[in-house]
Parts: sequence; C-alpha cells; structure tokens
Amino acid sequence: MSDERWELIRPVITSWKGQHPSVSGHEGRYEMREIVNAILYQARTGCQWRYLPHDLPPYTAVYYYFGAWRDDGTNQTIHDLLRWQVREQAGRAEDPSAVVLDTQTVHTSVNAPADTTGLDPGKKSRGRKRGIASDVLGLVIAVVVTAASVHDNAIGIALLDKVAAANPSVTKAWTDAGFKNAVAQHGAGLGIDVEVVQRNPHTLGFAPLPKRWMAEQVYGTLMLHRRLARDYETRPASSESMIYWSMTDNMVRRLTGTATSTWRDPVPVAA
Repeated sequence: MSDERWELIRPVITSWKGQHPSVSGHEGRYEMREIVNAILYQARTGCQWRYLPHDLPPYTAVYYYFGAWRDDGTNQTIHDLLRWQVREQAGRAEDPSAVVLDTQTVHTSVNAPADTTGLDPGKKSRGRKRGIASDVLGLVIAVVVTAASVHDNAIGIALLDKVAAANPSVTKAWTDAGFKNAVAQHGAGLGIDVEVVQRNPHTLGFAPLPKRWMAEQVYGTLMLHRRLARDYETRPASSESMIYWSMTDNMVRRLTGTATSTWRDPVPVAA
C-alpha cells in the first residue's frame, strides 16, 4: 500500500492494536501495515498462505490477524468506513436508499468441508454461493456465503436482514427472477420494497438489465482478485472476509487515485 492508502486504514488498526495488547506486554514483532499488505497481497494474487513472499511477515502471524479481524468484525468496520467516504466523495449520502441483490455460484477447493458446500441445481454446479447487496455505485453493502444448494430465497432474506440492521435508510431493493415472493414478503416486513427486474423476452443475446447490471459489475470487479476466482476458504466466514478485504483494496484506490507500485523500492532513475 502507498502511504496515502495506509493512512485511510491505519486509525482503525491502531485503535484495535491498542485495545488488544500482547499478554507479555510487548507491542508485537511485526508492523500492522505489513500485515495488511500481506492480506491484500494474498487476495490479489490468490497464493496460498504458506507461499506469501518472504519479505512479508510469516503466514502464521498474518493468518492470526486475518482470523482475529474476521471474528470481531474489524475487517467489516474498515470496509464500511471506507464505503461511506467513497459515497461522500461521489456526492452521495453515507448510507444508500436502494440496493441490488444477486448471487454467484463458485467452485470450492478440496479443503472446504462437505457440509459447507452443495449442488446448485439451477446452474448444475457444485460449490458455494455468494450473495451480495450492492448500491448503485458498485459498493458492497452486505455479504452472505452459503452452500450452493441453498435457495436464493434464503440468501435474499439473510441479505435483507443484514441490510435493514446496518442500513435502515434502505427502502428499495432490485433482484432477479431467482428471488421469489418470499423475499418480497420479507422485505415488506422490513420496510423495503423488493422489485424483480425481468429480462425482456424479445431481447436477443446479452443485454444489461436496468439496475441489476450493477451487481454483475461488482462480481466482475471482485474476480480481479484471484483469491475469489474459486472459494479456497475452509470457513464461509473467511470467504466473506476475503470479499470485504478485496473491496477495501478497491476503495482505497478510488479514494486516493494511486496505483500499486510494481516494486516495493522503486529503482532510482539515472541522471
């Protein structure tokens, strides 16, 4: 990360570190910036934990913090704070008033427990299913990861519950035809009007659907992070965490307008 990107994340990490002192009282052997660098590196390249470059902290230390931030919600706190800043930068209110719901089925690696995977009968694909709620700027509002055998209705209901709890300003949701009446009825109980965006039967070939195309764009952006090309995580919660970290990587780029350096230490230009 550049200095500008790190400054957007540093306050939350510094605060967390102050609230979680080491049992022995020391500050820790590794810089928190390098821990975050390692997590973002893995999300972007898709490498295994054990194959993190040697100039980054040991994978055991990196995974310790990844798991701790996953379990106490620090990863989502960082993500949500950045999302608010991106929305304000775009001239929007901090919280959205409408979301788009969609799901994506992905294959899993061999280390995924059988009880967390399943067969998606519609796509005839085995693995896990990711459900997201995104706003009109292509930012993630809520994430749910389940076995692929779970119906879109159940995922849609879980997403609406998360959206309503954290973003009470949302009053509208667009979905595809995979989400049935149960989602609309549940949304009505939460004060959210759920509308199914139907494909025009007379349209030939591919055509972006109004509103719904934004969720598809979010999935396309996430696929630039190779760790998400397949679900490699043992726990669905880790899969959700990796989505939050990948979106965090995208948002700090949007906020700072900086690109990742090819090398850590730029080669000086000869005079």
